[in-house]
Amino acid sequence: MEIRGLSLCAVFLACGISSASATMRIAEDRGGQIGQYLQNFAAVRSSGERVVVDGNCLSACTMVLGLIPRDRICATSRARFGFHAAWMPDETGRPVTSPMGTQALWNIYPAPVRHWISRHGGLSRKMIFMEGRALHGIVASCDRPVERVRLRSERRFTARPLRDLRESAASDRR
Repeated sequence: MEIRGLSLCAVFLACGISSASATMRIAEDRGGQIGQYLQNFAAVRSSGERVVVDGNCLSACTMVLGLIPRDRICATSRARFGFHAAWMPDETGRPVTSPMGTQALWNIYPAPVRHWISRHGGLSRKMIFMEGRALHGIVASCDRPVERVRLRSERRFTARPLRDLRESAASDRR
């Protein structure tokens, strides 16, 4: 009985470790209902998962920028965010701008995103796209940190000749 309990505990710990280190990849997300995205991104935020944006993240998907901590989201060179005013269908099914939904989106976006949107005409029926250089300072690049780590580690290994390491090791033994 005790062994079964320990095994079960080990399984739960392993699941917890793997979910916290998991990565969600957004590639071609056209958006959808704000409420569903709020729930989904809240779950991702709670799980500790990282998010990689590697393509289109349009409409409600853009809430990822305000709902996931900045240190857990990055964008590749293919990332493209598309912003527009929120809408809902009228009784005939035609889209009608929703001021309340648009305000909810605006409140979720961090200040740098709101500034960018304002400089590009604001949230309207027309979608505006943020990509490439416009992402600098708003979302981290997925590519750059890997290069920086590699350069640092190369410097660390090449900065001191091997004989210096042997000399310091010999002096440590004394």
